[in-house]
Amino acid sequence: MNVRLLPAAALGRAEFERTYGPLPAVTEELLEEVELSGLTGRGGAGFPTARKLRGVRSKRGAVVVANGTEGEPASAKDRALIERNPHLVIDGAIIAARLVHARRIVVAVGRSGEAADAVERAVAERRDAGSVSVATLPDRFVAGEESALVHWLNGGEAKPTATPPRPFERGVGGRPTLVQNVETLANLALIARYGPDWFRAEGTTDEPGTVLATVSGAVRKPGVVEVPLGLPVADVVARCGGARGPVQAYLVGGYFGSWVRPSADLLLSRASLGEAGGSLGARTVVALGERPCGVVETSRVVTYMAEQSAAQCGPCLFGLRALADCLQSVARCADGAAGSYARLAQLERQIARRGACAHPDGVLGLVASATRVFRDELARHLAGACSALDHRPVLPTPGAEGGWR
Repeated sequence: MNVRLLPAAALGRAEFERTYGPLPAVTEELLEEVELSGLTGRGGAGFPTARKLRGVRSKRGAVVVANGTEGEPASAKDRALIERNPHLVIDGAIIAARLVHARRIVVAVGRSGEAADAVERAVAERRDAGSVSVATLPDRFVAGEESALVHWLNGGEAKPTATPPRPFERGVGGRPTLVQNVETLANLALIARYGPDWFRAEGTTDEPGTVLATVSGAVRKPGVVEVPLGLPVADVVARCGGARGPVQAYLVGGYFGSWVRPSADLLLSRASLGEAGGSLGARTVVALGERPCGVVETSRVVTYMAEQSAAQCGPCLFGLRALADCLQSVARCADGAAGSYARLAQLERQIARRGACAHPDGVLGLVASATRVFRDELARHLAGACSALDHRPVLPTPGAEGGWR
């Protein structure tokens, strides 16, 4: 069986059933099979899926939320999956609902793109999707955080809320809620069809399965590819036509991820990236060619992340703004760049682990990786010069349109 998550083109209901077959029966043994498969969350946190299912299953009157909001600007994998294979996502959501005894399913997507239309068309093609509804959230970086998503579904703004209780304890409508990334649910539908051994045939022993990765930057054919975990990052890039010239660094894991240096030993796995000071995260791989400036790109992203603050705590509202201002001074090679750079350490102490959500710590991790990987370029900036030959933006920093509702 070669078909996994991402078909070459969008599948309607008839073609989907010819490819994957009908929705399988959900038995009590399926939870054990999910645990044996080693499936972990594909949204970035990597939490064991079977454990998350059991946490909601132990409650009554649950709700399932398929999270396809994808606020990460460098990622397109959830949109690609929903637009090409919406029935696999819906199958996974229905299977999850049957496992946790939920009667309501919400597929949550961002307002931009075609994902909402794809889900609505797929629901209209089915007889078993009466409990499925579609929600379109603001295109904000933090809107897909599970407490922010639940808060929005409960009529509030798409901003993270204080926990506990966690959504699995009291979520949508006060009911226990399973918030699961759409790629995770699609994998659940595949495991229900083909079993844990089939799933483990790809990937590594400790990190089994395939993942969807968004590859961009200095590559010949940017896009979303399905690859086994543990594949060398260079091979992931090769599947997108290869790099367009030498690569000075990769940004892996998105804007909560890390800059890492190219290496033949660098694998697309949590373990390998951790050893390199990075993280798997949302599995975005951005190749930074030799002409742009990593300091300037990091500054642009941090400014964007400061603008995406939910403004609910000082470390995020004031700390990230100050961090962005300091990095802008360094990126511009301003007269006060050395003082701004020296202030970064002080800001890190004031921000770290003090935020109301993970947003400020995620930004700090990105900045820390930039100071390691672009150490030589930082020294040039502090001396008043930038070695880059091309300052055109590489990383996307979309404007925030509309409010939080």
